[in-house]
Amino acid sequence: MGQLEPSLRKSLDRFIAHVPGGDLWVFGYGSLMWSPDFRHAERRAGQLHGYHRSLCIYSHRYRGTPERPGLVMGLCPGGSCRGVAFRVDGRHAHTTLEVLWQREMPNGVYVARLLPVRLGQRTVRAVAFVADSKHRQFAGRLSVPETARMVAQGCGMRGENLDYLAQTVAHMDELGMREGHLHEVLDAAQRLCRQTL
Repeated sequence: MGQLEPSLRKSLDRFIAHVPGGDLWVFGYGSLMWSPDFRHAERRAGQLHGYHRSLCIYSHRYRGTPERPGLVMGLCPGGSCRGVAFRVDGRHAHTTLEVLWQREMPNGVYVARLLPVRLGQRTVRAVAFVADSKHRQFAGRLSVPETARMVAQGCGMRGENLDYLAQTVAHMDELGMREGHLHEVLDAAQRLCRQTL
């Protein structure tokens, strides 16, 4: 893992000042669910109230380019979101946050928050990455055809946008988190890709 840029380091240090000691919880609702890239001691299904999952962020790096952007998930206000909560041993909390900042925070499209996530009968405060609606890469709510078109065209450093959505939807299905809208987008994007073959 490379060194954090000074602006990212400053942002992370500000966030760490508000993180309680002990174990760290991280809430994943997109690719973090199936590709966390950090060591964790426990993984549990969790529910976050007050935010919903949305393909609302233009991806110019991981799943697209500035010329042909893809779309990735963000948390937007309203509703609720089922995802995966990871418990990180307190000894690895700072290292894990550095990994997450390197991955999620370079372009500032996310705001990191500590939010209450329900794990069965228990609630924990978990790090979650909320979409910044004022950021230039915030796409907002697009129609199904437009969302599918972006997903079908996107390809970046981490691969095809269609794979990102397919993996996320498959993982959600495994955990019983079926969301009809995302299935609709995936089906439409797959049809578009077949048409271009």
